[in-house]
Amino acid sequence: MARLIFITGGARSGKSSFAESRTREFGTPLGYLATAQALDNEMLERVRGHCERRGAEWHTIEEPLCLAHALECCDDQYNAILVDCVTLWLSNLFFKYEDTVETIEVLVLEELQHLKCALSGMKTPVILVSNEVGMGIVPENALARRFRDIAGMANQILAATADEVHVVISGIPLQLK
Repeated sequence: MARLIFITGGARSGKSSFAESRTREFGTPLGYLATAQALDNEMLERVRGHCERRGAEWHTIEEPLCLAHALECCDDQYNAILVDCVTLWLSNLFFKYEDTVETIEVLVLEELQHLKCALSGMKTPVILVSNEVGMGIVPENALARRFRDIAGMANQILAATADEVHVVISGIPLQLK
């Protein structure tokens, strides 16, 4: 298995900038696997800002749902691949499985196991970015609480698998593992 680096933190904590910097240490060519979907103008502007900040040295692959498959297809094509972000991928899965509320947790955790298997077979180093969503207030509705719980489980599973784990708080990265 290639090196796996897991980076978490709150919204706007600086985790993406840190992840990009950490990924650049592997040298070009660099892959950027984006899970976001620009479904409105505000999100489109966020995506543009990320692309401009990264620059031309990055090759962007957009994949909102089939993350494990996308990683396998990109393997051995780049010196490192940055996945930004796991939390958006999980929310995309929640929307995909929203009609199966009773089994949504099982379905999402199956997808997470596919990701874990793909990561274990990678030759290319992978840097994963994820939000730490469980440190705020308890959400008011059941689906949001399920999402928070699943995101927390996903972070624990991926952090346990990773060679390095960092948390970014107020722009300052702290290495946990």
